[in-house]
Amino acid sequence: MNTAYQRIVVVGGGSAGWMAATALASALPASTVELVESEEIGIVGVGEATFPSIRAFHRILGIDEAQFLRATNGTFKLGIEFRDWRTPGEHYLHTFGDLGGLSGPQSLWGQYRRVGDAQLGALGEQCLPSVMARQGRFQLAPSEREQQFNYAYHFDATLYALFLRGIALQRGVRRTEGRIEHVVRRADGGVGQLKLADGRVLEGDLFIDCSGFASLLIGRALEQPFVDYGHWLPVDRAWACPTERSVAALAPTTRATAMEAGWAWRIPLRNRTGHGHVFASRYIDEGRACEQLLRQLDGAPVAEPRLLRFKTGHRARFWSHNVVALGLSSGFLEPLESTSIFLVQSGLGRLIDLLLPGVVPAEAAVAAYNAGMVRQFERVRDFIILHYCLTVRRDSQFWRDMANLELPETLAFKIHAWREAGALHQYDEEGFDATSWLAVHAGMGHWPRRADPSLRDMPQEDALRALRLRRDSIAATVAAMPRHEDYLNSVLAR
Repeated sequence: MNTAYQRIVVVGGGSAGWMAATALASALPASTVELVESEEIGIVGVGEATFPSIRAFHRILGIDEAQFLRATNGTFKLGIEFRDWRTPGEHYLHTFGDLGGLSGPQSLWGQYRRVGDAQLGALGEQCLPSVMARQGRFQLAPSEREQQFNYAYHFDATLYALFLRGIALQRGVRRTEGRIEHVVRRADGGVGQLKLADGRVLEGDLFIDCSGFASLLIGRALEQPFVDYGHWLPVDRAWACPTERSVAALAPTTRATAMEAGWAWRIPLRNRTGHGHVFASRYIDEGRACEQLLRQLDGAPVAEPRLLRFKTGHRARFWSHNVVALGLSSGFLEPLESTSIFLVQSGLGRLIDLLLPGVVPAEAAVAAYNAGMVRQFERVRDFIILHYCLTVRRDSQFWRDMANLELPETLAFKIHAWREAGALHQYDEEGFDATSWLAVHAGMGHWPRRADPSLRDMPQEDALRALRLRRDSIAATVAAMPRHEDYLNSVLAR
């Protein structure tokens, strides 16, 4: 074991901190892992919608799905319903499902567009989880190998942190309650000690900064500059307000509704519903934004609206000296596609891969880590911008400006490749696969200017027959499924 990293100190609790502590203690049993957090500071946790990668994280850690759902008031998530994004009154689903072949004569979406038969319904009728989501149904296959779609979860972020804390403590993590008052630097520029308000001193070899927006180590102590994405993603505020659960059926989807200067989220949990309004303060004042959120609520509030202020972007370096930043301390991208925990998980996985060999990571390895995380943020950034730049809304200055953004070159090329040739170009470090990009393009009515000539290799009547068969098979499969809530209750009863 590398003696340089025998003592690992995680700064901050919340989802990021306890994810880090649990994963590090599990992967590095010869190291001591200590987490310091302060109850008086609290955490941001406002309810969480996630990306399917969280299931892999739980599987690696040996976390039982039913136990997790019970502990966090969790529900299943098939994807996100986008309302009013292209234009008011329209909606579409981005679910974690399969849309068949994506290129050549077997391209499902290409043949769907070529056939042009209104009786086929929307393209989403060809996607199993999209039909499930629209009907509020859910059921898993008997085994992972037979599973035909991917899924994620909605859960209470505060309860999730407590759930992971229990697991981490069982695996040997030491928890220290206290507020950090001073960070002592080493001669080489790294962090050597943390001095707490009560006089105690914590020492470590490697520090994991999960201190949230405060960014105590990577931002304040090490002064890593912030790469601002505000010119592409101008939203910088969010009101959050949980409500009593409405009487409506428990939806297996997050909802994102476009608003005057941003968008509103709706996250269904078993015991309550999370609501929030993400907005750009240069286009609307905080009071008006709060009023707009309150008009969106579908139940009685169970707490006062809470305002969060943030900047979109990331630190220039995620790993500096002996400090690695994860979660909000490393950067933030608006939660439109539920990627916050995914980015924590990505950073953790890369870090553990470098620590496992038992040698001090070389400067080149640290540089590769930083470059990889920058690319990861950029790829997710581009996917989020895609939702805005394809709009045909012109009903407020916010939407007029978003429709005329000067795009990052990486995104501009991908849009050009799709528009001109129907190519769903993918870079390395992508957070979303080609099917997800297709879901947004299709949902926003953004199609290529020319069809692939190879589509004509399949007779049109054969294409129409295959599309009908697929649609009807999916419809029959979903019709036999239980309601989402009924299936969820059967899982919780195990």
